[in-house]
Amino acid sequence: MPTTGVAEADGATPPPALRAAAVRARIHELHRRHAAEPVDVVSYYPPEAEARRDVFGLSGVHVSGVSVSVGQSTERFPLQSISKVFTYALALEDNGRDATLARVGVEPSGDPYNSITFDEAHRRPHNPMINSGALVAAALVHGRTRAERIERLVARLRSFAGNPTIDVDPAILDQQLRATDRNLGLAYIMRSLRMLDGDVDDTLAVYLSACSVTVTTDELAVMGATLANGGLNPLTGDRAMPVAHVRDVLSVMLTCGMYDAAGQWFHDVGIPAKSGVSGGIVAALPGRLGIAVYSPGLDAHGNSVRGVNICRDLSDHFGLHVFAAERPDTAFA
Repeated sequence: MPTTGVAEADGATPPPALRAAAVRARIHELHRRHAAEPVDVVSYYPPEAEARRDVFGLSGVHVSGVSVSVGQSTERFPLQSISKVFTYALALEDNGRDATLARVGVEPSGDPYNSITFDEAHRRPHNPMINSGALVAAALVHGRTRAERIERLVARLRSFAGNPTIDVDPAILDQQLRATDRNLGLAYIMRSLRMLDGDVDDTLAVYLSACSVTVTTDELAVMGATLANGGLNPLTGDRAMPVAHVRDVLSVMLTCGMYDAAGQWFHDVGIPAKSGVSGGIVAALPGRLGIAVYSPGLDAHGNSVRGVNICRDLSDHFGLHVFAAERPDTAFA
């Protein structure tokens, strides 16, 4: 059975305050160890992110509202592909489960996130956690104009984070729009195959605007905790999404959220999660907590190296895997 590092004399359970102190101490210890260890980095995105190679933030928020923050937890970074979770959530809310599933599947693709491959049998992208599926999900977000669709999506991100000030970073969005040839080609291919409707430029603007919203790990952990809490923000009490769609979002995160390393993540960590090429990871353990990590060095799959490593250790030590036989209390206070 995983332990919290607290001695249990004669089988007695330590009092809550002592257990919480032990949990916090262990989290800080893991962060220090992973911050000090060299990592095998393949790339940074964008390349200039290498200047931030030592930035390493870790945050956790329990569904009770208590939290822990370690390292550079207030450093801002763009959501990038993490935004796909919340775009998909809004697409489900706007269109319903069946209509959304008819347009974008829920199967792992086994290919890189920007692969130009599709579910040929059903004439749709494999899942909403890769670029093709996220573009379709963005097209499914309702709104009379491009601006209204972006505004609705950003408002929903704010509700998840419990912060009304998070927003699209114009400089990051401009950079994204100037380097989106592959997404543009992917969108036109899908439109030619009748997988994508509407104006391609509008769809790209909605998708990339969500990718360009910046957050901290403190904010992102609240977003994860909101998913873990059935769509209810544990800090504000606001409902960020209907509970009816939470199961579908978490299921796709668990099976498809970590690019083409999703199977290894499921095996080793076993928590619904989504990564982004900026170096962020959000994880949501249903009924328990949200976790967020930021460290910009990426592995060959485009996942944060330190982020994956520390999530693996957290899962092992605290028994967080969804199939763990026994799970100790991981409340932080």
